[in-house]
This record gives sequence, structure tokens and C-alpha cells, in this order.
Amino acid sequence: MWQNVVIVGAQWGDEGKGKVVDALAEHFDIVARYQGGANAGHTVVVNGTKFVLQLLPAGVVRPDKIAVIGNGLVINPESLLEEVARVENAGVVIGQRLMVSDRAHLILPYHRSHEVAAEQARGVGKIGTTAKGIGPCYEDKAGRRGLRTGDLRDFEVFRRKCGEVVADKNRLASALFAGTMLEADDLAESYYEKARCILPYLADVSAYLNTEMDRGRRVLFEGAQGTMLDLDHGTYPFVTSSSAAAGGACTGTGVGPTRIDAVVGVSKAYATRVGSGPFPTEALGIEGEKIRERGGEYGAVTGRPRRCGWFDVPAARYSARLNHLKALVITKLDILDHLAEIPVGVEYDLDGCGTTEFPSEIAALERMKVRYRVMPGWQESTHGISEFAQLPQKAQDYLHFLVDQVGVEIAVVSTGPQRDQTIWMKEL
Repeated sequence: MWQNVVIVGAQWGDEGKGKVVDALAEHFDIVARYQGGANAGHTVVVNGTKFVLQLLPAGVVRPDKIAVIGNGLVINPESLLEEVARVENAGVVIGQRLMVSDRAHLILPYHRSHEVAAEQARGVGKIGTTAKGIGPCYEDKAGRRGLRTGDLRDFEVFRRKCGEVVADKNRLASALFAGTMLEADDLAESYYEKARCILPYLADVSAYLNTEMDRGRRVLFEGAQGTMLDLDHGTYPFVTSSSAAAGGACTGTGVGPTRIDAVVGVSKAYATRVGSGPFPTEALGIEGEKIRERGGEYGAVTGRPRRCGWFDVPAARYSARLNHLKALVITKLDILDHLAEIPVGVEYDLDGCGTTEFPSEIAALERMKVRYRVMPGWQESTHGISEFAQLPQKAQDYLHFLVDQVGVEIAVVSTGPQRDQTIWMKEL
């Protein structure tokens, strides 16, 4: 059994990682989120109660688990506190089980306003962000002008740093966006009044995780979004602003790579994508709409309809290589129950030449075509099945085909949103 495991999205996000992390968390002591912000929505259903988590790790709904928010995240303290209150109002006591890195960066009001202005300026080339200020916050982090949660420990330090950054932001706003000028002292005081409430949660997350791992405690690392939205390796520039692939678990929590025993990828039995950008196997028209409706494919945070399509083998192989996947979790198998035929994208056609490689250039992705292998559908209900042998033979054949094509074994199959609607094919 693996001691420390990373759970990563193998597609464009929204693969159902929330349920997977919640299910696996039973066997771990600590669940650590390593990147992203409140633009990611992980949905967990427990005994009929639905939790939509944006910053909190999915493992937090289990009362005996420690939840860690790593330095790789960007945080709006007000949003975090509201989320904690929502979870506790639903009956889950968080108390002292939450730990937030004192190196995580803070999202401030000007990050959100600048993101909205930048998206509007892009016009038809917009990225499709959630306008929560996440991208601009990461920009400030990379530009070495960000404010971190640890700065909240001393108001005078926070006010001084805030004043320095606001001066830069005002110059930028006046030059590029004709934005309203910010008053640094007012902003610092109003922001600090709410943000300081997260101080009891702050800690050196790297020191904590490494000490606990030395003691033999098991850690489950949780990513947001998916590999194809990774800042370096995704469909750039239509990506998120952080390292969503498994490598981000180390930089985003302060844990060395040799401490990770395995990476498990989560993928739907089909594919979806939110926002702009290339999506090779997108099913346009009625087919995509039917999958969207059956699968409830709307953003957990924004409510935006997701673009839907077919399983993309070259993209899955690319993700398996980048993350060195040891196993796959296939979710939402039951959404395909109604189909008589199920196309699977097995190869790309780029300018008349077949390829199984995922290209880095957006221009190539936008003009290439997909060669499909059509698998027979099972047209029987798989909803709620918890034993592989109980699946229709054609559903079993479909899963075996994915294994053969991707080259990674399937460890878990999800057949519904509840914890017990799960097929365990391999001990993790």
C-alpha cells in the first residue's frame, strides 16, 4: 500500500476528484491541497448532503482527518472563512483540523478588478477565467510583489507592504485600464479587519507535513483543475495560473519529490472542458448536449455549462507521462449508459499525418482532426454498481479498451456521486 499519494486530474479538470479524495481519505491521516484558488469546485456527497468545496481539501468532511492548505494556493481570506462556516453549518466540525500555510499568497480586491478589466480587453481571445483575481495574484507572486498570509501577523508590516503594492497597481490601472485609484491605508485597514481571522489557522505547512511523514502518518495530496490546464504543460495560454500537474504537489506544500510514493490520475469515462481553448474530442450539437444534461455538467463554482466530448487517448497518454501515473480512476461511467455507440479518440490527424502525440502549439491543436474507434455501448444501467463483475460485459470491454490504449491500469471506477457507488479494482 502506498504511503503518500497525489491525486491529480488527468484531463481539463472537473473529473470528479472531490469524490475520489473523499473516498480515499478514509485510509490517510492528512489531506493536503497544493495549488489553485477558489476557482476550483470539488463536490462531495455524504449521506445525501452535498458539499461544494473551493479552497478546503475534500478530505475535510471526514471528522478525523487533518486538512492542509499549502503554500501553492492563493487565498481570499473572506472566501475561506465563508467556506469554513458553510461546512460547519452543514454539521462538519472543522475546529483545529485546518492548517493554512503562512507562505500562501493573498488575493486582494485589486486582483479581482484587474482580472475583469484584462478579460474584457482580450475580447474574443478571452481565457474564460472565473474573475476571482487568481491569475493576477499569481502574477504578483511571480513578480515578487505579492502579499502572503504570514504578513497578516503584523498589521504595520502588512500596511507598509500593501502601500508599496497599491502604488504600483495605481500606476498600472491609470496607464492601461483607466481604473479607479486605490487608497492604500483604507484598503489595508478594511482588508485586514476580515483577513486577520485566519491567523489561528496559519502554520509552517512544510515543517508540519515532513514531521508527520517522519512519524509514519499518511498524506493524500489533492490537486485542483487538471493536467491539461497546467501552466507549463497544458493548452497554453488557455490554462490555469498554477502547476496543476503532480509536480505541483512538491512545490505547493514543501515536500520533497522522493517522499511521494505514487500519483493517481482521475479521468471521466468521457471528457469535458470549461472555458475557452482547444478541445480535440468535443462533441458538438445534440450528442454533447445529452452528455451535459445526463452528467449535470455545469461548473460547481460558476454554474457555467461544460463543453462535453469523448475520451481522448493521446491526451490521456500525455497526462500519464507527465504525472507518471501509477493508476487511473474512471468516473461517471454511468453517464454513458444510454449510448448505443461510444466514440473514443485514439489518434490525431495533423495535416494528413497520424500522430498519437499531444502537440504544444495551439495552432496545431485547433486545426487537427481526431481519428475515432467506435466502441459498442451497453445500454444498461451501471448506476450504483460496486462490483466489476456486475457491470455489463460491454462496459467491462470499454474499460479494458481504455487500459490497453492509455497503458495505465484502472484502480477505481465511479458509478455515481455517493461514496458507496464505487468499484474498487485495486488496493490503493
